[in-house]
Amino acid sequence: MNPIIEFFQGLAAQVPDLLQPFIIAAAGAIPFIEGEISSIIGVWAGMNPMLAGIAGAIGNFICVTVIVLLGARARRAVVNRQSEKRELAAVGAGAGVGSGSVDGAAPEAAATRNGPADILSPGPAADGTAGDTATEGHLGEGGKPESKGRVKFKKFLTRFGVPGASLLGPLAIPTQITSTILVSAGVKTSWILLWQAIAIIAWTTLTTLIATGSLALLAG
Repeated sequence: MNPIIEFFQGLAAQVPDLLQPFIIAAAGAIPFIEGEISSIIGVWAGMNPMLAGIAGAIGNFICVTVIVLLGARARRAVVNRQSEKRELAAVGAGAGVGSGSVDGAAPEAAATRNGPADILSPGPAADGTAGDTATEGHLGEGGKPESKGRVKFKKFLTRFGVPGASLLGPLAIPTQITSTILVSAGVKTSWILLWQAIAIIAWTTLTTLIATGSLALLAG
């Protein structure tokens, strides 16, 4: 068994009943444990199944909410910075054109000053292949190959949209990671949180019922 899961299971069994929900909520905030596994930990520790499920789901959702809000804020900052750079570049280009007109410089002379390479050498995306190489072989940031879970989730997103990808996402990667992918894709924050909440509740309820049923069978 995963040592982290063993740690939380032992801790939940040892602390007073009043503190057990907080332990399960803390476990639910950890990727790869989340609400699904944390609720099972709570049930196995002797907690009321409903209380264990609610605590695990709340911890999971709080963590996802923090990630989504911080990620959306960081993305807005990046987009605004890029927009400012484009505006400055456009202003600079306009000023250069105006200056060239006043000085009466011919286009050939301007090209000569900039060097022949500016005319003869196309830009990196001139042939339209630069954008294709970014996704070729499922490359992520820095040119590193993406994990199978990320690739699978993005296929879910392409095929089923945000609702389907959120519900099926836990089959591939944790909700904390799926939410960051959705934020980076520019999905509206409220839409992400809505479907992440639905997915967390659905999967936590399912695993809680399975854990409760398993204990009932073993006890019987």
